Amino acid sequence: MQFKVNSSLNGKSTAKGLNASKTDIYIFSNESEKSVHSLISEQLPTWQKSTLKNASRTSLSGKSGPIYLEKIITKTSNSHSGLLEMSPYAASREQIGSLFTTILADRSKEINLHFSGVSDEEVLGSIVGLELALYRYDKKELTGSFKFTRDGKKLAAGMITKAKSIALAVNQARHLVNLPPNELNPVSYANSVKDLFKTSKTIKVKVLDEKKLQKENCNLLLSVGMSSNNKPRIVHLQYRPKGAPKKSVALVGKGITFDSGGLDMKGAAGMRYMKKDMGGSACLVGFSRWLETSGIKKNVDIYLSLAENAISEHASRPSDIFKARNGLTVEIHNTDAEGRLALADAIDLALDLKPETIIDVATLTGAGKVALGQDIASLFSNDDELANRLQTSSSQMGDLIWRMPLYNPYFVGLSSDYADMVNSASGHGGAITAALFLEKFVGKTKWAHLDIFSWTNGSKPSLVQKGGSGQGVETLIGYFSK
Repeated sequence: MQFKVNSSLNGKSTAKGLNASKTDIYIFSNESEKSVHSLISEQLPTWQKSTLKNASRTSLSGKSGPIYLEKIITKTSNSHSGLLEMSPYAASREQIGSLFTTILADRSKEINLHFSGVSDEEVLGSIVGLELALYRYDKKELTGSFKFTRDGKKLAAGMITKAKSIALAVNQARHLVNLPPNELNPVSYANSVKDLFKTSKTIKVKVLDEKKLQKENCNLLLSVGMSSNNKPRIVHLQYRPKGAPKKSVALVGKGITFDSGGLDMKGAAGMRYMKKDMGGSACLVGFSRWLETSGIKKNVDIYLSLAENAISEHASRPSDIFKARNGLTVEIHNTDAEGRLALADAIDLALDLKPETIIDVATLTGAGKVALGQDIASLFSNDDELANRLQTSSSQMGDLIWRMPLYNPYFVGLSSDYADMVNSASGHGGAITAALFLEKFVGKTKWAHLDIFSWTNGSKPSLVQKGGSGQGVETLIGYFSK
């Protein structure tokens, strides 16, 4: 199992089968358009110079190889306070992502990106888009060496490193979702995360196996995972940078490595992509790769709640009742509403360290996707300031979320005659009632819940590889960077 993802960008290339030519990509603003046109006109035959006029995007044949022009275009709008518009970072990411499939076909030995008159955010987004577009699950794209300049000078190494770190985090999350469930199960997943950070100076990993989970009374998680031969795990990643204040933030990710639905079995169509039901945990593993070297002075605890929702004589049944780690009793109304059970015990475990904030990330409900589609995650929160910060970060990073109502009257749908609550309500508003269920486990702690889809059909230009999308990673990076 190839668990770890590395950068595809390189400074040198010895790959065979590449052309001797070089590719030049000019990425520019409206203000620098004339100077860029003047610069490259010297490299063009007379018949091509006329195509430069008013060309915001075009491909040309230079003396040394292909030339691409890309003017960064961002749109502004007063609608939704501009929160759903493409930020400069996101616009650049998608424009360069859409361009790079064509560039790969050139098979040039050298690929030069020239930035002219563009902002730091646009430079950053362009390189991230390049790295995202290069990711493939099963093979490495054949590319030449990459070189970057800005306004005629070599681009600062720190900018390249920053962009590669963001993209690597997103690609790590994408790759984990793409792994087949016969390779990635709770046990192999936990072991691989531990191995990933075994030499880390900032992140330590602790794994709770089924025996430790029993001692911790994580009965809700155990009820989900004990029907599988691959027993459940909670993986605790502890980030402790030098000089950080004592207060901490807890992140909790849903990691159902395959979801059959349990005894309330999904249909074939609904089960086909259920390897992605660990997308919340994948998001946090990807984020942890960025966090490890970020230098962020904040104590962060990450909890991956891992299980496989299988079917056997040990499977939980509708009407079973289990006592959660925090003492609440839960009647199983639907065995396919298992993710909230796995999260609930992990959230309570996270509370032991008294974090000032808890954020959970989960592919929790189909209702979230029905409401907002695959590109926008649902945000629920009990704190306006926290919600606004996450919303703003998602907009700036082009990793969109939208706040949904945590409407308490709907909790009546979770009422039980035999326990404190059931795990699933009938009828509409499923994303809301799922969030209300989780809220019962956070107490008075500031909390946000991201209900993500974690999958892309390839419609986003930067995400050429269909499958895992890395949703949520950039939002968290933006949130922690402020």
